[in-house]
Amino acid sequence: MTIEIDLTLNGEERTFEAERSDSLLDVLRKNGYTGAKRGCDTGNCGFCTVTVDGESAMSCIKPAGTIDGATVETIESLGTQEDLHPIQAAFVDNAALQCGFCIPGMIMRSHTLLAENPDPGREEIREGLSANLCRCTGYEKILDAVEDAAERMDGSTEIAADGGQPDAEASCSGCGCGVNDE
Repeated sequence: MTIEIDLTLNGEERTFEAERSDSLLDVLRKNGYTGAKRGCDTGNCGFCTVTVDGESAMSCIKPAGTIDGATVETIESLGTQEDLHPIQAAFVDNAALQCGFCIPGMIMRSHTLLAENPDPGREEIREGLSANLCRCTGYEKILDAVEDAAERMDGSTEIAADGGQPDAEASCSGCGCGVNDE
């Protein structure tokens, strides 16, 4: 049986058709929102994490019928390749990604964490991301990225638009690029 679901998705009012047995992840992926990844289908890996009404949610176990009227945010809402969100930029700049499969869920959970706690300590970050798994990293670079993102989002860190150093003259010396080498 098909149902109609009205929601606000990434800031836009949308209506989707879904089967009663569909999850939020099914609805998203059937409609071209492929950022949330299908991993375990049991809510144990976090690859499918999105935000529903301001809270992190595992979209693979969220029944489609429960999202009628909700506000849903996916990784597609945060930034673009040309204009990364500070969290996305921090993950790139801190080499906090390898295969990339878990990264949309990690970034969305980090987004919720930093909205609730703009200046988390390392243990708070570890706890905040504990529902998301990564099969490639040792998590340290991910923790570094979230710390960096928190600083960027509070405006205390200058962000280089080109992904390089904000002030190459002041910070580059002896790396072989020729700037400030004596």
